[in-house]
Parts: sequence; structure tokens; C-alpha cells
Amino acid sequence: MKRLFWLGVGVVTGVVLSRKAAETARQATPAGLASNLGDAVKELAGAVGSFGAEVRAGMSEREQELHDMVEERTGHTSPRLVAEGRHAAAQRPVRRARRAEG
Repeated sequence: MKRLFWLGVGVVTGVVLSRKAAETARQATPAGLASNLGDAVKELAGAVGSFGAEVRAGMSEREQELHDMVEERTGHTSPRLVAEGRHAAAQRPVRRARRAEG
């Protein structure tokens, strides 16, 4: 019974090692290297894209904080924030002075 067990362990080990060797040999071929490089480039592109999105979100958040701070200290509302509808004053209609015709 022990011999049968060890025979099975040897067969399983041989199969696993031969599959690992075949995979390693495939990765060493030009096609395998190109596949690995393509995967790495895709991963890098995804990381750069998510980093850019996080930077833009942080910039927008910080810009809003700065506009709020300026408004709090000066009492002036940024015309750009009103135009974008990001300020409470944007809810009121804007009155424009009439030009004198003549």
C-alpha cells in the first residue's frame, strides 16, 4: 500500500513539474514575452488612468475648498461657480442692468 501511495505522489509531482516547465518554456518564447509585455502595458495604462482620475477629483475638491474659503473671508462669490451652478446664489435669477439706448 505504501508503494502505491508513493507511486501516486511521484506521478502527481511529475505532472505538476512538467506543466510548470512547459509554461516557463512558453513564456520564454517571443510570443510569450510579447504577451507578458502586453499585459504589463495594459496594467500600467489602467493604473495611470485611475491615478489621473484621482488627481482630477482631488484638484476639483481642493478648488472648491479654496473658493469657499475666499467667499467666507471676502463675501464675494466667484462668477464661474455661479455659472456652473455650484453655489447657492445660482438658484436666484441674475438681474442685469439695462443699457441706455440712444
